[in-house]
Amino acid sequence: MTTGKIIKALAGFYYVLHDGDVYQCRGRGNFRKKKVTPLVGDNVEFKADNQEEGYILSIDNRKNEFVRPPIANVDQALIVTSAVKPDFNALLLDRFLVLVEAKRIEPFIVISKMDQLTDGEVKEMESYKAMYEKIGYSVILSSVNDPSSMDQVQSHLSGRTTVIAGQSGVGKSSLLNSIDPRLSIDTDDISESLGRGKHTTRHVELYEISGGLVADTPGFSSLEFGDLELDQLPECFPEFVEVQNDCKFRGCLHNKEPKCAVKAGVEDGTISQQRYDHYVHFLEEIQNRKPRY
Repeated sequence: MTTGKIIKALAGFYYVLHDGDVYQCRGRGNFRKKKVTPLVGDNVEFKADNQEEGYILSIDNRKNEFVRPPIANVDQALIVTSAVKPDFNALLLDRFLVLVEAKRIEPFIVISKMDQLTDGEVKEMESYKAMYEKIGYSVILSSVNDPSSMDQVQSHLSGRTTVIAGQSGVGKSSLLNSIDPRLSIDTDDISESLGRGKHTTRHVELYEISGGLVADTPGFSSLEFGDLELDQLPECFPEFVEVQNDCKFRGCLHNKEPKCAVKAGVEDGTISQQRYDHYVHFLEEIQNRKPRY
């Protein structure tokens, strides 16, 4: 038996990386009986007589997993948001950050297409960068034709399994192609009429890039907080976690409760009003979610 990592799942086959070689495998029938589906990112034991005919025998315990995109054992999320085309959207960025934080995955943020901005717009993006860095996030202002920003992105990738998240058209595939031109991942021009890109990535696949594994995924197709409970949401805002012990009530939701340290932080300017507004928006969304049976 040999150990490896699934780097691609396609048409019932699982492609397992072991010592630099990739083996095409099928899952054993007992996975179906147990209702277990091997995922890209799984660490597995497999048996293969050659690189075309192998079988996955067992799957190691996962440290985390996503349903959409279907991937497991992610170390960090590279959240790509564009400055323009589509325009920067702080609400959407915070939604991605919450989804990633809920899985206890470390995010870092890349704001792309900086070369297409006016000086005034650059200053606005720099102020967002400062705000998110104050919270503790790494933020890179990038252009695919700016080698220094590409070097910064690469330095985050080494030795880790990274998933890329972001809406269509923000330049996720272009970013990967710029870092490693051998990839030649399909990119489509922005659809001007829609103001967003077409979905060009069809399946989840891990690529060896800059000494790490990077998943270019078909996006987070569901951005709903389906599994997130009300009491988990405050834990997804690091700046709230920092002060929550000073709230009068344990389990404070930082909304209508009196003597709330988070609301005090908003009032004195140490916590972003915009981030807090987004938090309340998400809180109401979870409260109004239809129950599932």
